[in-house]
Amino acid sequence: MIGWMIRAGTKGVLFDKFVDEGIASIGWRDLGAILPEDTVETLREKVAKQWPDWHPNRVIMSAGQLHRFAKVIQTNDYIVTYDPSQRIYKIGKSKGGYRFNDSFEHDDHGNIISVDWTLEVARDDLLPRTKNSLGAISTLFKIPDHAMRDLLDTSAGEPPVGKSVEPRDNENDTEDDIAFTLEAIETRAADIIADKLVRLSWEDMQEVVAGVLRGMGYKTDVSPKGPDRGKDIIASPDGLGFSDPRIIVEVKHRASTSMGASEIRAFLGGRQDGDKCLYVSTGGFTKEARYEAERSRYPLKLLTLSELTELILADYEALDAKTRELIPLTRIYWPN
Repeated sequence: MIGWMIRAGTKGVLFDKFVDEGIASIGWRDLGAILPEDTVETLREKVAKQWPDWHPNRVIMSAGQLHRFAKVIQTNDYIVTYDPSQRIYKIGKSKGGYRFNDSFEHDDHGNIISVDWTLEVARDDLLPRTKNSLGAISTLFKIPDHAMRDLLDTSAGEPPVGKSVEPRDNENDTEDDIAFTLEAIETRAADIIADKLVRLSWEDMQEVVAGVLRGMGYKTDVSPKGPDRGKDIIASPDGLGFSDPRIIVEVKHRASTSMGASEIRAFLGGRQDGDKCLYVSTGGFTKEARYEAERSRYPLKLLTLSELTELILADYEALDAKTRELIPLTRIYWPN
């Protein structure tokens, strides 16, 4: 059983494209196509020549991932990708067919393989050890056997109770996969913080969102538990909702459920001219929901769990004590 994680671009921006078009892709487009005669060594030479300012470790890691993508992944190997906004993993099988597209629409992607995507798993249904294994920051890496088994068992509805937990192995800790960079640590930290946020109660999640808005300088009026008439929080400069901007906030804390177009329409139905709208969903949003938001006559921001995590990390010290108590974090220092 061989499985590979292939990241769907920054913050999973290509997740829908991967699934809709039956593909997986990686970057380094400026290097051109990977040729049949290319080896890891020739790819290292090409990467070093194309990006002469890169650190040798980055050159080694990049060449290794390119080689695996075009040469090592075999037909019927499992391919996994992740959407952080919905916190779901998609699982498929490689159909091979490596090809290069120098006009791929996103960033520097251009190396492509075909994938038959068939299964889906919520991150929150996986064992902690599996989540840790899938948190590696490389664009492409081999998934440990125990994690691949957990993904497949969970997709088939197997309960976690009774799953064997093996001693930690090092099959994924190759020199090509280890990148102790600030970006890598920030990415891992954000994943862990998001996992902790998911475990909050709905009331605490509502308080966290209100706390983030207070950290931005707004005063908040948080609705008590019960019918909220389409709003959970009102944020404004005066705290009464009389001065602009008046931000109407809905918080949906259902980590395994994406909000759809009908929920967006219901939220917008009670809005007034001048309202600014914020809809927070820890389970993310469907494509139809995003289309509905784009058509809205009111300014509307859809905020996912990963985006909420970014806001928390961006100015954690500005949060009040009540909010920091719900999400206690420790500052670390990194050399420039």
